Amino acid sequence: MTSPRPHRATLLAACAALALAGCDRKSATPPAPPPQMVTFVTVTSHPAPIHTELPGRTEAYEIAQVRPQVSGVLQKRLFTQGADVTVGQQLYQIDPAMYQAAYDADKAAVLHAQAALLTAQAKMRRYGPLAAAHAVSQQDYDDALAAEREAEADVAQAKANLEGAATNLSYTRVYAPIAGRIGRSISTVGALVTANQTQNIATITRLDPIYVDVNLPSSALIRLQQELAAGQLQRADANAATVGLTLEDGSPYPVAGKLEFAEVNVDESTATVVVRAIFANPDHLLLPGMFVHAEILEGTDPHAILVPQQALVRDVHGQASVMLVGADNKVVVRQVKADRAVGSNWIVNQGLNDGDRVIVTGLQKVRPGAVVKPVEAAADPGQADQGRAG
Repeated sequence: MTSPRPHRATLLAACAALALAGCDRKSATPPAPPPQMVTFVTVTSHPAPIHTELPGRTEAYEIAQVRPQVSGVLQKRLFTQGADVTVGQQLYQIDPAMYQAAYDADKAAVLHAQAALLTAQAKMRRYGPLAAAHAVSQQDYDDALAAEREAEADVAQAKANLEGAATNLSYTRVYAPIAGRIGRSISTVGALVTANQTQNIATITRLDPIYVDVNLPSSALIRLQQELAAGQLQRADANAATVGLTLEDGSPYPVAGKLEFAEVNVDESTATVVVRAIFANPDHLLLPGMFVHAEILEGTDPHAILVPQQALVRDVHGQASVMLVGADNKVVVRQVKADRAVGSNWIVNQGLNDGDRVIVTGLQKVRPGAVVKPVEAAADPGQADQGRAG
């Protein structure tokens, strides 16, 4: 019968070998993890156009509400509804009969007053030498002089009445006060209209050019003025900013406009200022009351540094910062000032220099001082995206 002792010895030796191997593994130092890979962009300063997009409404350049200035019955409508009219074009004819009669009566009154003046002047010419020779009394001379003066006043009064009658007669012909497109006729032929009525009988709207009114935050207006004064923004036209339009259907308006002026009062409820731009509208594509999006080109920042929005973080106090790939590929945190968004980027006004490598991806996996494996992004976002300011 074979003895089991050799098998026990072999088993004990194997266990001892395994225990020693386990002790060796526990005592070995684990290898360091490889550097975290991050993507960065190298920032450079370069000119960047600064836009602001705001909703707005179109407003007519001129509007004239046509109303009668004398009372009467409309005899004729002399324009085509919805057509363009010119300044001074006759639109309506009001029955002139009674105004023509008043004019004729006042004209006859002028002739009557002029005849009475001739009589008074002739009498005065006779009484002059007689009064000098004391052939007539001083009272008779004074009466003749007063009669002449009264006759002159009567002529002046009659002429004034005639001018009034002529004016009323001319008002029976209703003319276009401005050039533009006339709408529908509110009153029809045969209707009675009255002087100074509140209801207009037609409306003329000048469509070319046309205004666009937008509400700009007062803080943005102050910032814009300060940046222009400090030279941080430059304009091709020093007198006005260029404005583009996007129509309600999303299509761009083909003609650029110019910023004309800003209101002097701030709306207390919205803290905004009405800014008005003017656009050429030769095809009458824009009509008053349309909703549009105005894109104001405030100017060009000649030394803009843009970083992607995902690269910038803010703390609870609103302080912005970015992570950089520093010397020896170590992560560095840099506080920056970035108050304006441009498309998918931020404009950094302070804190960055040309050549800084800003980390854009992998931010959540790195800490300040950590060594990283940097990979440069495909393109500088400032050159790839010249977006719109918000």
